[in-house]
Amino acid sequence: MNLYLVQHSEAKSKEDDPQCSLSDKGFADIKKISAFISKHFNIQIKSIMHSGKTRALQTAEILSKHLNPTEGIQQVDGLDPLTVPSIWVERLAKIKEDIMLVGHLPHLSKLSSLLMCQDENKTIINFKNAGVVCLNRDESGIWSAQWIVIPEILI
Repeated sequence: MNLYLVQHSEAKSKEDDPQCSLSDKGFADIKKISAFISKHFNIQIKSIMHSGKTRALQTAEILSKHLNPTEGIQQVDGLDPLTVPSIWVERLAKIKEDIMLVGHLPHLSKLSSLLMCQDENKTIINFKNAGVVCLNRDESGIWSAQWIVIPEILI
């Protein structure tokens, strides 16, 4: 199973936009990332799940246009910034299909650390806005990082 973890793209400040919608740079970055990963990786996901916050929803919508998840996008609980990551460890144990989670820090960092080294307090991956991290769970249940794509490396 592949799990794709995405930190929402850059958002406007709360002072400029109380909803924290994506900034112009945020829209451009996630469009660039979406186009790149859909062209260079064989991503076939069941769904894109997001926290429901505007910046995560907008990020998920753009990713969906390029990746065409079979069950679309959906808002789910447990992806907010301060949610305990163990919720997703339990959920992922029951999921066999590839999925994408669009969320926030520090949750994504803690989740990836918990999956890969069983300690949410060890930083294994430094997430970037609009960055996509591909984790793979092998048949024995061991998670490992497969690749990471961030906007700064794309021309």
